[in-house]
This record gives sequence, C-alpha cells and structure tokens, in this order.
Amino acid sequence: MIWPFKPKFRKQIARIEITGAIAGATRKRVLEALKTVEEKKFPALLLRIDSPGGTVGDSQEIYSALKRLREKIKIVASFGNISASGGVYIGMGAEHIVANPGTITGSIGVILRGNNLERLLEKIGVSFQVIKSGPYKDILSFDRQLTQPEENILQELIDTSYQQFVQTVADGRSLTVEAVKSFADGRIFTGQQALELGVVDRLGTEEDARRWTAELVGLDPEKTLCYTLEERKPLLNRLLPGSRQVSSGIRSGIDWLEFEMSTSGLPLWLYRP
Repeated sequence: MIWPFKPKFRKQIARIEITGAIAGATRKRVLEALKTVEEKKFPALLLRIDSPGGTVGDSQEIYSALKRLREKIKIVASFGNISASGGVYIGMGAEHIVANPGTITGSIGVILRGNNLERLLEKIGVSFQVIKSGPYKDILSFDRQLTQPEENILQELIDTSYQQFVQTVADGRSLTVEAVKSFADGRIFTGQQALELGVVDRLGTEEDARRWTAELVGLDPEKTLCYTLEERKPLLNRLLPGSRQVSSGIRSGIDWLEFEMSTSGLPLWLYRP
C-alpha cells in the first residue's frame, strides 16, 4: 500500500502501547500496528510496556515481529509501572530498554495452574466418566489429582518453555545463559536492580525514552513528536468521553476474568502476585 505524506511520518516516532495481560487480542493489535509502522516508514518506534505478561505463544509472536522490524528501524522500549515475565520477553525485541527506578520487572519464568475440585465434587455427589484414547488425554482435569507421570510431563513442558525464555533474554541483553539463570527464578525486581543486572540500559521516564529514540535516528528531541498507533475506541466512548471512567474498571475486571478462564491449564509467562 502506498501512503501519502511519507516525509511527515519520517520525521516522527511511532509509539505503541502494550498494557494489561498479553493474549490473542493484544497480539493481533500489536502485529497490525507494527505492520503500519513499517509501511509508513517511521524511522523509529517507542514501545511502551505496562504489562504483567501473558500467554507464551502470543508473547513470542510479538517478540519475533519486533525483532524483524528492528532490522529496519530503531526500537526503544519504555517499561512503565510493571513490565514483568512476558512483558520482559517482548521488551527483548527492542534494541534498547529504559525503565523507571521503581518499575516492577523480572518474574522471568513459567507458570501453569489448574484447578482440582475433586473433594468438592465428592461432597455434592458429582463424578465424571471419562473415555479416552490415551492415559494423558485428560491431563489437568479438574475432577482429580495429577498422577506422578503427568506431573513429570508438565514439568518437562515448563522447563522447555523456561529455557526458551532464558535464551531469549541472554541473546537480547548479550548475557550468558548462566548469568540470566542467576536471577531468572521467578523473582521480581525494580528497574534500578534491572539496570544492575543488565536487563535494561538506562533509568528514566517515557519522556526520557522518547528523547533517546529521537537522538538515535538524528531527530531533534525538542521538536520530534510521537505518533501513537492505538486501537480504535468504541463509538460510545468517542461520543461520551466520561463513560470511559465508569466502564473502564468493570471492563478491566471482566477482561481479567476472561483471561483467567481462557488460559487455565496453559503455560504462562505471567507475574501472578
């Protein structure tokens, strides 16, 4: 697609926000935005991340798209209040990372949770009859305890996903795998600690990250504007701006509940307090 006014975009910095839990909707929105950044030929991208992480596959696809785009333009990530687990993984797709001193980051690791309602079902007299093609077809079923072989299978799956995470951080930050493993045990740490560990490059605000991004591509940091690519808001929110505040809390609660339900039993790169 041919875009008009190309020089306008070449003098601006593209900006994309990644907020909340990372899942399919986030991946779709961000990948579309990254395609627009490439098509409009922005010289640089400021990636603002404020997320506790999310699903493994979606985080990997966003990271891969950022890594491809990084071959053509400069990308700087700005970690906000929290950029943990999958948020860190996505940040590895940027060439440089800036975090606030008090940013909550880290939580490099994998978690998988399932529900065991066996005792509750026994109390109310409910049981299930299962016909399956193999002994592990109903692994993580909520009506029974895991067997030891099932635990071994899931642990191997988690370990594999963990190794992928550690290797990506090592590659992205020019660290050894051993160095990454020394702090990649699920712990969280501040932006200040992340700087000392080599996970981020600088401490600063999003504005500091914007100025640095402009400098990297030879633009005047005093005059260079950010062009934010964001999801189009619902018509009601655009017509009645005040309705956003009323519905945002309810909407975020519903979104988180949907995320919890849809990811039950899946490996996650997610910080869970």
